[in-house]
This record gives sequence, structure tokens and C-alpha cells, in this order.
Amino acid sequence: MNYPKIVKIIEIKNEAKNTKTIKFKYSEKVKPGQFFMIWIPDVDEIPMSVSYIDKRIKAITFRNIGDATNALYNLKKDDKIGIRGPYGNGFKLIGNNILFIGGGTGIATIAPSIELLSKNNAIITVILGAKTKNELFFEQRIKKTSAKLYVCTDDGSKGYHGLATDLTEELIAKKNYDSIITCGPELMMKKLFEKRKKMNFQASLERFMKCGFGICGQCCVGDGLRVCVEGPVFDENILKYVKDFGIFKRDSSGKKIKI
Repeated sequence: MNYPKIVKIIEIKNEAKNTKTIKFKYSEKVKPGQFFMIWIPDVDEIPMSVSYIDKRIKAITFRNIGDATNALYNLKKDDKIGIRGPYGNGFKLIGNNILFIGGGTGIATIAPSIELLSKNNAIITVILGAKTKNELFFEQRIKKTSAKLYVCTDDGSKGYHGLATDLTEELIAKKNYDSIITCGPELMMKKLFEKRKKMNFQASLERFMKCGFGICGQCCVGDGLRVCVEGPVFDENILKYVKDFGIFKRDSSGKKIKI
């Protein structure tokens, strides 16, 4: 499991500005919220959440933001990449009335959970947020489920004009949810955590990773919690003790960087 399996890219889809989905054949069982370590030959190896889950086909969805993602972004169908995983803990789908909030590329992490719950006739509400309409994706995918979808953009170019946190606050003031599940910018998730009331809350955190399976300690948060093993999904019972949540993270050298 800790050696990359070399797979061939079978499909590439442009999702939004500088955002692509890459699909490949991979038969390992994956839970929504888990991640892969993706090896780009001669470039780097990076963690990525699983954005599509099928028995034989899996996928990652990402934005072109650095050297590794740029190399991945420029690959073509039939090119090869290495896959390790899945790693980490996925989401616990608690209750029958769940609110999902995806900010930016965070929607890629929570989309498989939405589809899974939709098959089980759960009551699902989804907030899909982005800075501008050109960065929105998976909107049509979510519309194919039973979820009630709200779109919001910071600049008002589509849907609700404002932050996903503001829209969330309006919704939870009118209705009680069993759980809130979120993935996106950490400042957004921290604000949601502070406004969660008494609902079950889960957030998927992102940190710099080297090994992906708990040896290097590069991705630790709080008092030694490894995002790759104890996370990437943490609930409210853990997050309330993670003092660096929404405050700082570490770069490749271990230096603290303000979020």
C-alpha cells in the first residue's frame, strides 16, 4: 500500500478556470473524505482528496496552483501517474439531515458523500461557494442528486452575493441540521466551527505532507495529531482542542505560516 501503483489516466475534464478532474482505474475501496498520495513522475508527490468513487474508477480534482499541480495539470490522457492510498479517516455521515459547505476546491472532497447520502434518501443541503462564478464547479453534478443546492460567490457574479459563512449563518438560524460537514479555506471552516451551535461538525483539514501514513510528522496539528492518520477529517470534539486550527500551518521546512 505504501508503494505507488502506476496507473494510466483514462479521462481528463476541465471543470472551471485552472481546475481539472483526472480519472483513472483503481480498485481499492475508498471512503468519502479519504485522500491519495499522487506521484507525478520526475516532479513530486502530493496529497489529494478523492473526488469520484466508483468500484473500478477513482478521480482527483484540483486547481493549478504550484509546480506539482502544474505538471499534473499538463498531463494528457494515457499518461501515467502513481497512486498510494487511500489514507486517513473519511467523513462520518451522522444523522438524516446534513448541511454540506464546500469552499473553492473543497467541494471536490465532499461531493462523494453527497452522492452516497442521496442514494440513501437523506435530507441534504449543499452550499457551494467560490470567489467568482468562473471558479465554480460540480454544480451540475450536485443538481443530479436529491440535495437542495445554494450557490454563493464573493463578488455576486452568481447566486448569493457574499461569503459561504454568511449564507450558512442564515440557514442555521432558520433550520436545525443533524450535522455540518465542510471542506474549504481554513479560515472559512474555523468561522463555521464557531457558529455551529450544538450540531455535529466535521471539517477536512489540509497540511503539507511528505509520507502520507504517519511517519514523518510533517502534517501534525494540535498536540501531535497527524492529518494523514487521525485526519484529514476532524470533528468538533477534537477541533476544540486544536489551537492552531485557523491560525497557522507549517511549510515544507516546518516553519509556521499564518493562515
